[in-house]
Amino acid sequence: MKKQYLILMLLLACFQFGKAQFTLDGEFRPRAEYRKGFGSVIAEDADAGFGISTRTRLNAGFKTETYDFYLSFQDVMVWGENSQLLPYDQNNSFSIFQAWADIKLGDGFSTKIGRQVLSYDDQRILGGLDWAQQGRNHDAALVKYVKDGFKLDLALAFNQDYSNPTGFVSEGTSYDTTGFFSYKTMQMLHLSKTWGKFSGSLLAMNNGFQEYEEDEETANGVSNLQTFGTHLNYGIGKFGATVNAYLQTGQQQGEVSVKGAYLLSVDVMHKTLEKVSFGVGLEMISGNDADVGETAAFFPLYGTNHKFNGFMDYFYVGNHANSVGLVDVHVSANLALNESSSLMVKALNFSGEQGLASGEKALGTEIDLVYKKKFNGYALVLGYSQLFANDGMYELKGVTERVAASTQNWAWAMLVLKPKFLGGTK
Repeated sequence: MKKQYLILMLLLACFQFGKAQFTLDGEFRPRAEYRKGFGSVIAEDADAGFGISTRTRLNAGFKTETYDFYLSFQDVMVWGENSQLLPYDQNNSFSIFQAWADIKLGDGFSTKIGRQVLSYDDQRILGGLDWAQQGRNHDAALVKYVKDGFKLDLALAFNQDYSNPTGFVSEGTSYDTTGFFSYKTMQMLHLSKTWGKFSGSLLAMNNGFQEYEEDEETANGVSNLQTFGTHLNYGIGKFGATVNAYLQTGQQQGEVSVKGAYLLSVDVMHKTLEKVSFGVGLEMISGNDADVGETAAFFPLYGTNHKFNGFMDYFYVGNHANSVGLVDVHVSANLALNESSSLMVKALNFSGEQGLASGEKALGTEIDLVYKKKFNGYALVLGYSQLFANDGMYELKGVTERVAASTQNWAWAMLVLKPKFLGGTK
């Protein structure tokens, strides 16, 4: 921690020179959550959970004619996780969330190198996952080209760890870091273009996952999973429509072959009144109906999955991989209550794209409410969600209806402050 504080002090000292080139801002975001069925069905005799977490960030930017530099420090704290009077962070939650340089190459080309957020389109496949206090980042090199409404991004990543200090030099480059779809290599190409009221993009991405022999110590090559697809937007007047279509092939982690995996979605929005807009949508995600050793289950990988399929995170948020897929039919309404507050109401009906072992497909219905209120310099966001489970949900989550709690719900309150210390507007 002493090194981190020294870096911070040096950074602040540098801001005394050439202030016009620097920006310094922060974020303070405490969130309290009451969980009684968040993420999975809870049993009647289980206690509901309650806790408070805080995300704190300090962000510094520096711009020149030839490059941009950005550095973001982050600490995610759960209230009470450290013993009082402890001289260090017991849970080692301090980190560098972003650290990159964007070098201008001329003629519309630039390259962005370092730890960064990769967020595209509606964040279905690649997103910053800002809802999670820790967020999502990638260590990558990004080549960018922009001209006349056309954008091309090419990202390359090769991940390595130093758990064995000599491994990098003499024992190969096996990647020991584990986690849900943690990749060793990544190659991504994203193309996008805008034509007036219509815009579209194409995505092609390959992720390589380190595989090991049965002893779990000897590296055994890399499994490669390919994701291809398109995101389309159309808007005219008070009407808007969005379409996603993606395919996956290759191999998931564990050398599981992927064949015929897909994600299809369409959302239509209409602003019927000055302060009211309505939406309706359908999303279909393929499930596992293939032979043993294969799967047809699609997984949306590194997107902001909390944004989709209900805020209670029953699907594709560290769960539901290689399962029965999902059919999500949803309707929503957004109400601007006044200039500083709004209310979002959304209802989602879930069913499996494939049937469960019993043949059941119906999973349940979720209701989400989000209220936002802006004040002078900060905002308050409140949320409530409730799940009404069907027989299929109990089977899917492995909890019988007899022992399940009669109410499955989740409530939260979040305060958001983003002060501008230097540069920009306060």
